[in-house]
Amino acid sequence: MSFTAAEIAEKLKGEVIGDPQTVLRGFAPADRAQAGDLTFAENEDYFARAEQSAATAIIADRRFSSTKKILIRVANARIAFARAMGLFFPEPARTPGIHPTAIIAASARIAPSAHLGPFCVVGERVQIGDRAVLQGANFVGDDSRLGDDVNLFPSVTVYAHTQIGARVRIHAGSVIGSDGFGYVQDDGIHRKVPQIGNVIIGDDVEIGANVAIDRGALGSTVIGRGTKIDNLVQIAHNVEIGEHCIVVGLAGIAGSTKLGNYVVLAGQVGVAGHLKIGNQVIVAAKAGVMHDIPDGEKWLGIPAQRDREAKRQMIALQHLPELLRRVAELERQLAAKPTTGGKKSN
Repeated sequence: MSFTAAEIAEKLKGEVIGDPQTVLRGFAPADRAQAGDLTFAENEDYFARAEQSAATAIIADRRFSSTKKILIRVANARIAFARAMGLFFPEPARTPGIHPTAIIAASARIAPSAHLGPFCVVGERVQIGDRAVLQGANFVGDDSRLGDDVNLFPSVTVYAHTQIGARVRIHAGSVIGSDGFGYVQDDGIHRKVPQIGNVIIGDDVEIGANVAIDRGALGSTVIGRGTKIDNLVQIAHNVEIGEHCIVVGLAGIAGSTKLGNYVVLAGQVGVAGHLKIGNQVIVAAKAGVMHDIPDGEKWLGIPAQRDREAKRQMIALQHLPELLRRVAELERQLAAKPTTGGKKSN
């Protein structure tokens, strides 16, 4: 696809410095850009590289100027970069219709504009909204609802009674609505507690590859609007995740824990069950959360604690070898010191 610099600036809410009618045919990083390409720079180092590249134009913050390149100056280059990528690399168009290998229950209601690829299975009373895409080998269980513009990548499994909002993207291999891990000891065996709840996913959620989201034991497991979940994440039964959260790869959240809005769980974070994590909390990578966290706090460590406390302990640990050396030296000196006094002479 190609656009003039003026067209791109209009879509990015920016301004053109240079010839606005210059045609830009591609988007590339500075080290691979060719003549006719647009690139971007979000700091001085990137901008210097972009100016030396073969690119014709640069997306940059408003503080930058150039005598070598056309600039599309914007308020925030990183945001503009994401929007420009969508212009040059739009989602592939999917032809409405149902592949002949798909198996569709007679009671399912599928919008005429939806696309169902090969070997999809859609259960009884399922509702699939406008322009939804099931790319292939997808299973959607009975009584589930998929909103408008949902995109299920290959081999996504959606268990019965799941509710998925509009514009949700779920990547390959993810399982939505599997049994929660609930057992009780009964006469020496682990007896399964039936998991009869469901999963509710809000609008504009993106779920990475090979994610498992368990349905509630009784109520619902809830993923709030705008939340983004990375690959290989485990979300247990009856967890409630608020709006616009970020959950990074290999994180795990145990049952019935509640996250507020705008929470960030970094990679490999583990959160114990039945906890409350407040709004705008950040938990650093590999932390093990064992306690509730109030709004706005940053926690790290195993077990996780407030960042200032954890950092003090980390600094103290760095000084521990020297402290041990000093203690050993003091003990040696005390052992070598002659004793005072003795037996009283006659």
